[in-house]
Amino acid sequence: MHMSLTHPLHKGRREKPNDNAVVSGNTRLSFGQFADRVARLGAALQRLGMRSGDRVGMMSLNSHRFVEYFFGTWWGGGVINPVNIRWNPKEVAYSLDDCDTRILLVDDLFAPMAAELRKLSTSLRTVVYCGDGAVPEGMLGYESLLAEATPIEDAPHDADELAAIMYTGGTTGRPKGVMLTHGNVYTNALSSVATVPRDRRNASVVIAVPMFHVAGCGLSLQSMLRLVPQHVLPMFDEVAILQSIQAARATEIFLVPTMIKRVIEHPRFAEFDLSSLQMMLYGAAPIDVALLEQAMRALPQTSFSQAYGMSELSPTVAVLMPHCHLPGPERGRMLRSAGTPVIAAEIRIVDAEDKEVPLGQVGEICARGPTVMKGYWNKPKETEAALRGGWMHTGDGGYMDEHGFLYVVDRMKDMIVSGGENVYSAEVENAIAQLPQVLMSAVIGVPDDKWGERVHAVIVKREGADIDADAIIAHCRDQIAGYKCPRSVEFRNELPLSAAGKLQKFQLREPYWAGRDRRVA
Repeated sequence: MHMSLTHPLHKGRREKPNDNAVVSGNTRLSFGQFADRVARLGAALQRLGMRSGDRVGMMSLNSHRFVEYFFGTWWGGGVINPVNIRWNPKEVAYSLDDCDTRILLVDDLFAPMAAELRKLSTSLRTVVYCGDGAVPEGMLGYESLLAEATPIEDAPHDADELAAIMYTGGTTGRPKGVMLTHGNVYTNALSSVATVPRDRRNASVVIAVPMFHVAGCGLSLQSMLRLVPQHVLPMFDEVAILQSIQAARATEIFLVPTMIKRVIEHPRFAEFDLSSLQMMLYGAAPIDVALLEQAMRALPQTSFSQAYGMSELSPTVAVLMPHCHLPGPERGRMLRSAGTPVIAAEIRIVDAEDKEVPLGQVGEICARGPTVMKGYWNKPKETEAALRGGWMHTGDGGYMDEHGFLYVVDRMKDMIVSGGENVYSAEVENAIAQLPQVLMSAVIGVPDDKWGERVHAVIVKREGADIDADAIIAHCRDQIAGYKCPRSVEFRNELPLSAAGKLQKFQLREPYWAGRDRRVA
């Protein structure tokens, strides 16, 4: 079945050729101009050797060129591999080599990393500079490639054709490439738009979450699908967000809970006119009800809507609708939930034998529908385990109530969500294990006022070894991205083990989470 993520560009070029499509800094591109640049980029990438199904990477802050990269890669028949900009060079090189990414686009901030990536990566062939300065030696210039290219026709796409590989942390300590098809991502965008109806007249969206994330990518696609302008901010910055909402009379924004807190508590918050903001979409981590109440008081004219999902689900499978945030006897219960399933998803809760459990009983949250990933790149065993029985097993513990609301109460997979970023304990423990002074380590998530959860390492030193917390954190920074590194370290003489010798992490978490109604922040 024909289903292409470039479909909205054809509509935009035909229906709203002179209206703003993407605004980024001083750059304003109409739907007509944007579609022309996308068609040129598709041609340029083909000239650089991209064939149908080939992966193209981008390592950059958000910009109009990031949006062009999505659609230009698809237009030319390629597959996007947006690189997590918080990773260190070793992690980046792994993700490029794992799926044989030969072309990488970099902006001013990440161009200096290119030399090291060339040494570390066996697949990388071509680096394209997409900043505004002089093109560094050994790289090709993005703007000159576009200027020299002749626009090509859009490549035809089927729904089951690969569109994106999004790398997510791995329980085994190596990131996994989540394979998403054109049908997966397109259906999710349609489903999200249909589930939370929003007015298209005078609508405009501010994008401040990273575009390498499936949430940022999805938000951009939804904006294009609705033919509304997207105002792209390079990165999260409280004042830039407030200024952008005021200047653009923006109607919508998506933020993770820690971002919401920083925006509404910023000393300059009251200076700005935010009366245009109709919708605050939030997600990527559970929200504290007290923070949500505080945000709703700070933005009384704004509706709120929460999205729950994961990369493997393209990403959204449940939404807490705006009406659930309104005052009423049920509000306290509903605000603690992750919402109800979106139009395109079924959700069920299962026990360890994959049998569905009764309403109200905690089990593993599973989802089924056209937005479930194709699988993990080159990881058939992990794919089979995650998709057994035709359902995506999320690794989150939760329950459904009799009204169809989903509640996330625990994390079955060993994962921490810090500031909206997923951190897999195994990746951190693998880094710590390289230190000869460490006998054993256990990494857990503990509550944190600023980040929701923080990475906390519990260490057992070898007899006679001398190492302190700062040295452990410094070592981790050399091995893995900064956001994955422990923010706190404690030393113990032993770790709690079961009779079978299995580490009992719940005992380590217990004192930190005591008295809370859920074990995830």
